Amino acid sequence: MNSNTSRPIPPPDTGSAILNWLARTSIKLIQIERRFDPFVRPAFDAVLRDPIARLTTYLINRKRPNEGLAIAEERPLPDEEQFVDSIIASFQQQMRLLWKPGGVERGGNTKTQGIVRAEFIVHDGLPAELRHGIYTKPGSFRAWVRFSGPGPYVTPDIDDVGFMSMSVKLLGVPGPKLMAEEQFTQDLFGVSPPTFVTPDVRANAQLQIESVKNAQIFYFLNRQRSHLLDLIMQSLWTKTQSSPLEAPYFSCVPYLLGEGRAMQYSFWPKTRKRTRIPRLPLRPPDDYLRAAMVAALDAGDVEFEVRLQLQTDPHLMPIENAGVLWPERLSPRIPVATLRIARQKFDSPAQLDFAKRLSYNPWHCIAEHRPLGNQSRARRRMYLALSTLRHQMNAVPHYEPTGDEVFDS
Repeated sequence: MNSNTSRPIPPPDTGSAILNWLARTSIKLIQIERRFDPFVRPAFDAVLRDPIARLTTYLINRKRPNEGLAIAEERPLPDEEQFVDSIIASFQQQMRLLWKPGGVERGGNTKTQGIVRAEFIVHDGLPAELRHGIYTKPGSFRAWVRFSGPGPYVTPDIDDVGFMSMSVKLLGVPGPKLMAEEQFTQDLFGVSPPTFVTPDVRANAQLQIESVKNAQIFYFLNRQRSHLLDLIMQSLWTKTQSSPLEAPYFSCVPYLLGEGRAMQYSFWPKTRKRTRIPRLPLRPPDDYLRAAMVAALDAGDVEFEVRLQLQTDPHLMPIENAGVLWPERLSPRIPVATLRIARQKFDSPAQLDFAKRLSYNPWHCIAEHRPLGNQSRARRRMYLALSTLRHQMNAVPHYEPTGDEVFDS
């Protein structure tokens, strides 16, 4: 079986029959809810989502001390590297459990919906405070954009947890890079919820331990270390998705925008169209999200508006806590570029397989956009270790793309 072929979620393995039943039941309830979600979600989002998000953010911030940090200032967590070691060990254990050599998929953002050619076009006339790094002057970069499911499994689309991710690899970006393994790329990342699933690497290490057991619910609902507010925040944006090309994507973690400035970025689809999900409330095709991408790019070009949000309040827009939603009332999201995906064919087996050759890492970047915060510091070592394991087990060397790649149809 192709490793990117959809299959059921593995059963929970907590060591307890009762806990296994609870985890399995929670998954089944989510999967049932996903069949009916599109019939009620538009009204919920329009009326309740943002007020609940503001209340949840307020409750999260009430529990956080004000550390008195400056704009773009970082402060490592105690024992941060040990937590990163734990995260890497959990991911490596799970990848070895889930995949066989030659067919190893990514530990997260696992299912490839498609990898497409794109153009990243920086707008003219940007304010001076935004003209740093890749936004210094108007122009464009070629790119490879990978759209994917959440992972760590490759499931039928209706059975996943309801969010999507995109990874953008800009090509031909001049200047020294913070990781030497790629010389001409700048990688950008987005997921469909605007906050990260865990606030910091301490919590992330807890989540990955439960993930190895296929029982992630016990990370959120834990009597000693509850993450109920994070679960509520994630649930506001996880839903039955209609197409990878119809959702906004958020960086969730901050980056430098030149020295002394911090920002988050996001990608917003310019279309308001929502593809009908076939067969609901019965079972849609396993790969209906890829089919929606194919239909959209058969019909014409697709564009996303790229927006930056500057950090203006170091406490309410934190660097070290990725579970806090940065308020737009303090800093609006400003359009700076367009990601244009031209009409194209992309779903050949050769092009889908090409995604396995690529490694995305936020530290494939120039210094002006250095990743900030403990989650980003972790990703440097974590993404490299997991990418190295994947390439070694698949006997596929690391590859830096040029944009000139061609594929058999």
